[in-house]
Amino acid sequence: MNFLNGIAASSGIAIAKAYRLVEPDLTFTKKTVEDTGLEIERFQNALNTAKHELEQIRDRANIELGADKAAIFDAHLLVLSDPELISPIEDKIKTDKVNAEPALQETADMFISMFESMDNEYMKERAADIRDVTKRVLSHLLQVQMASPSMINEEVIVVAEDLTPSDTAQLNRQFVKGFTTDIGGRTSHSAIMARSMEIPAVVGTKKATDVIKNSDIVIVDGLKGEVHINPSQELIEDYKRVQQDFENQKAEWAKLVNEKSFSADGHHVELAANIGTPKDLKGVKANGGEGIGLYRTEFLYMGRDQLPTEEEQFESYKAVLEGMEGKPVVVRTLDIGGDKELPYLDLPKEMNPFLGFRAIRLCLEEQDLFRTQLRALLRSSVYGNLKIMFPMISTLQEFRSAKAVLEEERAALLSKGTRVAENIELGIMVEIPSTAVLADQFAKEVDFFSIGTNDLIQYTMAADRMNERVSYLYQPYNPAILRLIKMVIDAAHKEGKWAGMCGEMAGDELAIPILLGLGLDEFSMSATSILKARSQLRRLNKQEMEELAGKVLQMSTTEEVVEAVKAVTDL
Repeated sequence: MNFLNGIAASSGIAIAKAYRLVEPDLTFTKKTVEDTGLEIERFQNALNTAKHELEQIRDRANIELGADKAAIFDAHLLVLSDPELISPIEDKIKTDKVNAEPALQETADMFISMFESMDNEYMKERAADIRDVTKRVLSHLLQVQMASPSMINEEVIVVAEDLTPSDTAQLNRQFVKGFTTDIGGRTSHSAIMARSMEIPAVVGTKKATDVIKNSDIVIVDGLKGEVHINPSQELIEDYKRVQQDFENQKAEWAKLVNEKSFSADGHHVELAANIGTPKDLKGVKANGGEGIGLYRTEFLYMGRDQLPTEEEQFESYKAVLEGMEGKPVVVRTLDIGGDKELPYLDLPKEMNPFLGFRAIRLCLEEQDLFRTQLRALLRSSVYGNLKIMFPMISTLQEFRSAKAVLEEERAALLSKGTRVAENIELGIMVEIPSTAVLADQFAKEVDFFSIGTNDLIQYTMAADRMNERVSYLYQPYNPAILRLIKMVIDAAHKEGKWAGMCGEMAGDELAIPILLGLGLDEFSMSATSILKARSQLRRLNKQEMEELAGKVLQMSTTEEVVEAVKAVTDL
């Protein structure tokens, strides 16, 4: 098979050789060895190779990701130097006359089981460290390559079943030209990260890891959602021309970088960016972002083995606020749960995590964690134009409770003489249908709404957005979704408040004409989508889009809505 269809997750064309980021086969056979000295030497060689590899990863992580991320690999190096682990493995080789693989695995399993049974959180984390380093040493014993995103040092296209946020955080955009995955959709984290990194991506191919081998030449067509494997030279040349055309189009959009976002008839909307870390500011500025509509703070908590300190959080928030030079920055409080886990919190497994103990529900229960974040945010507020929003709000009481905690922390800081900005707008994510339906009541108490369509769509349609088998129900243009969005916008405007959208729908070229017509004030999207959206808005007449919005709200199906949009625009 030399062609795969998937979902176009991030625009552009990438041509490079494949790098499979998949779990290697580490199965082995237990054998009797005669020369135990030679076997111990083989084990030591694998151990030293693993140490050298981890030192390289740590040093690169320190430069590219910061000392806190690099500390994870320091912990792994300590495990590999611990005689309490190493000596029993060597003793087992000598005493039982077995090869190094079972000696390593059996000893490691004993320690992992022992640490995992302890109540101490620190010890449970050590179990995870032992598991990771055991895999690495075992891979060297078996001479099997262990994929590591941070070690990529040549131009490649990453092929994976899926990419976790920590995987994508380690990708070096200098070398990773694109990626393709078996699972996922336009709103999966791997897709969102691809757009923020400005690399082409096709997700949800179902078979990429089955049919693509290491070093195969791959074309990722992030415009059409196609993946070509070992293409002909003729097809490569065709795609190089498409690639050049796309770059030329981007150059045209780039001319709008310092322009305001106006419709053809002079109506201004704000085009803001979604970010995950302060490093994303470079892309926001390069793409003419008029603000930050969503700062996903959970990335501060991921890819590490303990909670970030108040000071670490303060520095991150301050950096973003100062970097945006007075432009609005909407920070979402911690949104963990669902498909985003923090191993060190040791939360119980749930049958239905997307409907479970997550986001504001977790923060109101784990108030030490919540208060630390709120203090860091309040302290940073004097460095820019901060707006705070709470995620996953489903009742007014949740909003009131969260606001009360915030006010307590504000009062405590002021009593100590700590400066806090006077007018911090406080809003909520609208991602639960109950909140959209009750928007008129929420609008009396919040300062703004930000519609999180990624979750609003899946909750309204009762369709997991990560599940390809029900992906047909992920319908941003369904009239039911559009009516909920209208309810939210109208409720905000009636109370003199503003309504934004930070879901991926905000940057969708088919949705933008409808959203303009519905009166959306702020469109927040991946930074790389801003200039294209600005170009599109300049061709749209708001009054005409209001007529379009009125018509589509009365339609019955997604298909009818799409046809109606195409009929009155140049799409």
